[in-house]
Amino acid sequence: MADADSQRCVSALLNGITQRLYYGNTEITEEFLKNELYAEMTQGEFRALHDKMRTLLKSIASADMDQAQLEAFLTAQTRKQGGSGVTPEQAAALARFWKAHRTRVRESLLAQSRWEPGLRGLKWRVDLHTSASRGQVSNSPVALVELELGRAGESSEFVCLEFDEQKVNLVLKKMAELQESIDSVVHRS
Repeated sequence: MADADSQRCVSALLNGITQRLYYGNTEITEEFLKNELYAEMTQGEFRALHDKMRTLLKSIASADMDQAQLEAFLTAQTRKQGGSGVTPEQAAALARFWKAHRTRVRESLLAQSRWEPGLRGLKWRVDLHTSASRGQVSNSPVALVELELGRAGESSEFVCLEFDEQKVNLVLKKMAELQESIDSVVHRS
């Protein structure tokens, strides 16, 4: 029964850390967690446990570990000597917690990393203009692009663009240059 209580307390601690760290709940403080979960511990002991769990959770979240990676990571942590590792109960609580909260923590991290509106949707088509405004015949293709931009939780903004063949070629050339730049950075590291 003590193992179950220990795992419940560790799960609650992880939940509290996650609430504050990833979901922005400022009501959950380190002092609140200590008083509610580990009142019998000294402040120093609790701070060490809190910091260890916070560090492990941040490592797991930043790597967006899948179950196999998590299992290997936690196995390594349980084998550490000298108190810097985790107990098997703590490892089990971490594994259960991450399995239940991985998607939501990942979404929170992604939302926190965006500071500009994101592309929510893109629609395009090519029209063929058959006559100009003065009745002249013009068989020139025109690309029409509609971008849907917005932040999470806000309404979208729509931007419509019209490109002739020359502008489409220019955009394609710029995109190729961007891809080359990205490739040079990715392949360099």
